[in-house]
Amino acid sequence: MEEQIQKIRHSLAHLMASAILDFFPKTKLGIGPAIENGFYYDLELPKDFKPEDLQKIENRMRELIKENQEFVGKKVTKLAAKKLFKNQPYKLELIKDLKEKTVGTYQNGNFLDLCKGGHVKNTKEIDPNAFKLIKVAGAYWKGSEKNTMLTRIYGVAFESAKQLQDYVKMQEEAEKRDHRVLGQKLDLFTISELVGKGLPLFTPKGAMLRELLNEYSQALRATKGWQKVWSPHITKNELYKTSGHWDKFGDELFLVKSQETKDELVLKPMNCPHHQQIYASKPRSYKDLPLKYMETTTVYRDEKAGELLGLSRVRSITQDDSHTFCTPEQIEKIYQELIDVTKIFYEKIGMKLRARLSFSDPKNPKKYLGKPELWKKAEAILLDIAKKNNLDYFVAQGEAAFYGPKIDFMAMDALGREWQLATPQLDFVQPARFGLTYVDRDGKEQTPVMIHFALMGSLERFLSVYIEHTAGNFPLWLSPIQIAIIPISEKHLDYANEIGRKFSAENFRFEVMSNNETLGKKIREAEMQHIPYLLIIGDKEIAAGAVSVRARGQGLPAGRQGDLGSMPLSTFIDKVNKEIKDKL
Repeated sequence: MEEQIQKIRHSLAHLMASAILDFFPKTKLGIGPAIENGFYYDLELPKDFKPEDLQKIENRMRELIKENQEFVGKKVTKLAAKKLFKNQPYKLELIKDLKEKTVGTYQNGNFLDLCKGGHVKNTKEIDPNAFKLIKVAGAYWKGSEKNTMLTRIYGVAFESAKQLQDYVKMQEEAEKRDHRVLGQKLDLFTISELVGKGLPLFTPKGAMLRELLNEYSQALRATKGWQKVWSPHITKNELYKTSGHWDKFGDELFLVKSQETKDELVLKPMNCPHHQQIYASKPRSYKDLPLKYMETTTVYRDEKAGELLGLSRVRSITQDDSHTFCTPEQIEKIYQELIDVTKIFYEKIGMKLRARLSFSDPKNPKKYLGKPELWKKAEAILLDIAKKNNLDYFVAQGEAAFYGPKIDFMAMDALGREWQLATPQLDFVQPARFGLTYVDRDGKEQTPVMIHFALMGSLERFLSVYIEHTAGNFPLWLSPIQIAIIPISEKHLDYANEIGRKFSAENFRFEVMSNNETLGKKIREAEMQHIPYLLIIGDKEIAAGAVSVRARGQGLPAGRQGDLGSMPLSTFIDKVNKEIKDKL
């Protein structure tokens, strides 16, 4: 089924390009792949194209589908391909980049495209009511801002009209939850053109959210023996040449120039080589292992400008990182601890997990460092661990990092979308490249195993997922402001401030809404900020030494939502302390 829907989506990309050429024959074609939930095509369109033209293009695609067009593939020489696409400069560039002597083409109706395949045999396999063109965006050719900005037209496609309708409804809900919109609305972060794309700035509320999540992440690991370390943000590039990152990701590194030294420096793109140097700072024995280091720090990668998106794709990436150095016999125990930590964390934040075993691609061994026998051993260990833990897992060939296989925990959000977040990763390669050793029981030098782990992965990307998962309705323990104290009028302000002093002693995060507005407006403002608890203060509350409690409708424990009525202040304080302690 998955293979068939990908064929449908790829075929629709061709049909869209064909329909566009019918209306705009001077269009220059880029690429048109199938993607998750649909397809797109990058094009250089004439100036008279308008987004409103999508409907007529969509209608034309349905006409082409009804023609029962066949998709016919043919291999041609590069010379022949250049003649076929002589009026398509982007296709000519792609042909030039190809290393093969022959080029794949596919034709449907009068439309010919440069393509290696993956299509339906005939358009009658496509439900004409199960696709929709949804938006127009800009996209740099080949993803580089140095290249021409093209127009990218997106479409979604499914096997049935009902699946399309369900998807459209989900997208409408997703738009309401867009972390970029909520991030501004809830005053969590901002992007400044003066600072730069992909470099988000976090406000006091956003910084509080980051800190609370990180404190919990580190506390869970600290109970299992992980210790904090610290490493600088720049390093000699020699470090990454030794680790292997330079050869694999050199074009993603930010280069740093010194006025005082001839050393070639880079902003650190990851922490593992630094932590290995801490390990290497003195001799190690098997009695010292496992050594467990953790560090939450920002790393930097020169991501393509066209791929930057809110917090989900940034250039400054804060990782709640950790690295464990152990003997082969200790691998299973370390993994068990990391799996336990992961389960606890994601249960508390309300996201279900399944595990992707990201293994190497046996057809492309040159992508990976290290001996094949070590890879087989590592993958067998991870598979055995997944089975022993009864993980809901699946194997993904080709998704491994270049230095080792991993377990990627896939978290499901409130809309049923899956996100790869926590990742414990086995590494037999880097310790050997750095010459790390320990002395075993027999007095012989051995190479330790390294296990990489990040519980949230990147705080920025995690927040992009979590904000949308909760729709900004954070649980009490994570809410930047937990309680809004709302005096009905100015004469009730002294009692509101007295409550505030008691809340300060309890370390509650609160706001006294003392502005000279109507009660209704104050309540609406607090609700728009998604504050969990609103306390209404009037004459009755002052007389009784009580508070009138209104709880937010979402993100709080079941049965504790809506108007909770009046209660003694001490009762409310006990209630809040218990919910914070239980991370509710």
